[in-house]
Amino acid sequence: MKKDIRAYTYQQLQNEMEFLGEKKFRAGQVYDWLHVKLADSFEEMTNLSKNLREKLDEKYLILPVELVERQESALDGTNKFLFRLHDGNVIESVLMRYKHGNSVCISSQAGCRMGCHFCASTIGGLSRNLSPSEMLGQIYHMQKLTGERVSNVVIMGTGEPLDNYDNFVRFIGLLTDEHGLHISQRNVTVSTCGIVPGILKLAEEHLQITLALSLHGATQEKRSSLMPVANRYELQEVLSACDEYFEKTGRRVTFEYSLVHGVNDTNEDVENLISILAPRNCHLNLIPVNPIKERSFERPDRKNALNFKNKLEKRGINVTIRREMGADIDGACGQLRRTFVQTNKE
Repeated sequence: MKKDIRAYTYQQLQNEMEFLGEKKFRAGQVYDWLHVKLADSFEEMTNLSKNLREKLDEKYLILPVELVERQESALDGTNKFLFRLHDGNVIESVLMRYKHGNSVCISSQAGCRMGCHFCASTIGGLSRNLSPSEMLGQIYHMQKLTGERVSNVVIMGTGEPLDNYDNFVRFIGLLTDEHGLHISQRNVTVSTCGIVPGILKLAEEHLQITLALSLHGATQEKRSSLMPVANRYELQEVLSACDEYFEKTGRRVTFEYSLVHGVNDTNEDVENLISILAPRNCHLNLIPVNPIKERSFERPDRKNALNFKNKLEKRGINVTIRREMGADIDGACGQLRRTFVQTNKE
């Protein structure tokens, strides 16, 4: 069985070259082709001998991430991509253009088993985990398709990254390696619905990435009504794990809060948020929910969302409303993939 060469670290690739009877420096050339020049085949590696290219092709593969569909927002230039993997699974990724540079949101799993009630990604459950190279492949293909460099990476697309922990951590190592894209760890954010053992384990890695917790409810009762995972890990347990992440890394935690009209946008919700966030050095990101046809959730209007934000701000909470990107395309997490899967089943 061929081995997934793009998942090897620089040091591991050096060992592989020695195993093949090649000089160590060949690893640098191959790594450069894979992670800087973004080659999709060994044939492209023109500064390698034909013999070495044949050996590589015989023993290794570069897992394909192929474009199925691309949508571009006429409003702000946001691009949404649907990619097909080698086994036919499809995943989605988003490129957002900001003044400070391009940010991409990538998937860590094909599907998701977390079951959050407002999210299209989880409808249909989990198909499988993505390999480190499939996570990288999304970024590399977006760079190749747009001709633009990525400066910020958010692992907030389809899937729960901490449910694919080992592959996710290896991906971070490859993404930030000085021999590859060399994206700063401080420019990487990982979003989790609150898998406590994963948060605590990640804290011990002493990475400088930002942890974003999907909060969505400021009480155990409210959170568990929206997120099944909250029945396994209670809110106080999750908050304590976030505190430990901050203590071990010095990185301020972001709390993501999907605003759902009439569900978690009341004055009582404001007070409950203040009670848990005021003692913490953190940031609250309000996200007016994207309605999906399988659920009856409605987004609050702009005025009500601003009113909710202002009440929090007046009480000292560091809070923003996420700028909506790609509102005229399938912008919500999982929507494009969900539409594709449904259409191809019919």
